[in-house]
Amino acid sequence: MLDWTDRHCRYFHRQLSRGARLYTEMVTTGALLHGDQARHLDFDPAEHPVALQLGGSEPSDLAACARLAQRWGYAEVNLNCGCPSPRVQRGAFGACLMGEAALVRDCVAAMRDAVGDALPVTVKHRIGIDRIEDYGFMRDFVGTVAEGGCRLFIVHARNAWLDGLSPKDNREVPPLRYELVYQLKREFPSLGIVLNGGVRDDAAVREHLARVDGVMVGREAYQRPWWLASWDREHLGAAEGGPRSPEQVEAAMRAYCERMAQLGVPPFAVVRHMLGLWKGASGARLWRQALSEPRHRRLPADELFSIASQARLAA
Repeated sequence: MLDWTDRHCRYFHRQLSRGARLYTEMVTTGALLHGDQARHLDFDPAEHPVALQLGGSEPSDLAACARLAQRWGYAEVNLNCGCPSPRVQRGAFGACLMGEAALVRDCVAAMRDAVGDALPVTVKHRIGIDRIEDYGFMRDFVGTVAEGGCRLFIVHARNAWLDGLSPKDNREVPPLRYELVYQLKREFPSLGIVLNGGVRDDAAVREHLARVDGVMVGREAYQRPWWLASWDREHLGAAEGGPRSPEQVEAAMRAYCERMAQLGVPPFAVVRHMLGLWKGASGARLWRQALSEPRHRRLPADELFSIASQARLAA
């Protein structure tokens, strides 16, 4: 989720769920090896457990980046073999790698050799590419990649069309085929299989968890973040007690904004991820408008949050 799940988004989501595993945006190996590593890799300790998602196809480069992930203290390093965007394809990684299972196996093996057992190496992929809808294609991909030492696969239950569809359409047009993900788990019972795609409520999460090992939720969690507040209790076995209130989360994020401001981070870089916090509540639209109003974006965090809260309570 490029430009979405940055460190400020993850800090916000961690206020809602203590146990869910959070993932970074996909970061290319080139950006890490030749760019500002701290900008891409730094995170707040409160974000844990957090996984670094990589984009790349050169085993030695991915191995070097896996070592960086270990040095920075990530809980997992994930190789993206599911993104269908043309820009990613031009870099010869993402979903097009599903057509090169042996290369992905070698990438995983190189990463595993670099970090040993200290850091899990996982792969995110689709159920197929283009018009290849045969289950055997995905089965063979997973079987080959597992030879490199990958023990957990995150499966977006749609095909990726590499030509003719935008990234947005690739999330909506190819049909969801959950039964193929379930079949993958039955055929590879010793592997961890996590299902992704189209999951929008707790009932769906429970239904999938009866058949696979985990569920990944992306845009629905971003757009309706308060849903995350039920996950620890409903799905992760946390003790009863209920989540903190939206007011408490808002207060925590106000403090975080003020702390980030000391590092030169403008408040809107943080609050843009929070616009759905009050979704469905009275005054939510006015609160959201106040936070995103262009003339408010340069205000100090305390003033910005005060204006937004007053707008919500006046509704």
